[in-house]
Amino acid sequence: MKKTIVLLMSLVSAAGLQAQTWNVDATHTNIEFSADYMVVSELTGTFKMYEGKAISVKPDFTDAKINFTVDVNSINTDNEMRDKHLKGDDFFNAEKYPKMTFTSTSMKKINGKKYELTGNLTIRDVTKAVKFDVTYGGTVNDPWGNTKAGFKAVGKINRFDYNLKYNAATEAGGLVASEIVTMNLNIVMIKQK
Repeated sequence: MKKTIVLLMSLVSAAGLQAQTWNVDATHTNIEFSADYMVVSELTGTFKMYEGKAISVKPDFTDAKINFTVDVNSINTDNEMRDKHLKGDDFFNAEKYPKMTFTSTSMKKINGKKYELTGNLTIRDVTKAVKFDVTYGGTVNDPWGNTKAGFKAVGKINRFDYNLKYNAATEAGGLVASEIVTMNLNIVMIKQK
């Protein structure tokens, strides 16, 4: 096995390909979520603190290895009382589980700029496989000499799968907050120099 890995690394090096590291540009990245609220509306929120990294040899990112960490305490729904509730044990239990993490297992090109990103998402003490539909916006050089790549990723999870267990019901019998949560990520990555 070691010989195979060394051979592959030699072939990559001989072909002039080198792994590139890309770091999240937090200034131009948004991590948003939404869930149906009492069936008649939608609750939205963001996470303000996060970090992430992608390592890729191929310029189209189909071999990218991605790691992403979100600080749960940075949740913001524009309502201090609700944010405090979300940080509590009914939801994230941020005191005991202050981080959410994602580690990719595959970045597959579907067609054109459409990709499917799969990986393992950990919330609280639960890790489950998730899938994101990704649109690759392209790569550009900014006026300061940085190379940046843009992505939009959308995925859905069932919050009950991760023990985000708050389950109050409306008079009509529906949940106050739906169990399905949609995640919308607008991500800009900067190539490490």
